Amino acid sequence: MQALYEADILGSPHVWAQLTGKAQRLTRGVIEDLGAIDEALERVSDHWAVDRMPVVDRVILRLAVFELANEPDTPTAVIISEAVRIAKVFSTEKSGKFVNGVLGALAAQIRTSKASE
Repeated sequence: MQALYEADILGSPHVWAQLTGKAQRLTRGVIEDLGAIDEALERVSDHWAVDRMPVVDRVILRLAVFELANEPDTPTAVIISEAVRIAKVFSTEKSGKFVNGVLGALAAQIRTSKASE
């Protein structure tokens, strides 16, 4: 999450190079799929353009969407629960509820479309 935050703030897409293992794979994947991830977020976040979301919320959502699409062995509930927990700790008072709503709206769509591929 910290590397994605840095990439968002500084506009430095190669922050994943300093990471290893799963952190590198997830960070690189989010950055490489950023356009598609943001399009998915825009479809379900009524009245909230991705670029107007708090940076921490945006980073958490992007990471969770990538995991929903690319980590089929990780249960949906675990991905959403962890994203909500992180939002409650690192973002605003209302962020947990916002993250939960957005991911809840997207999770079934993403998991269903990936399963049919």
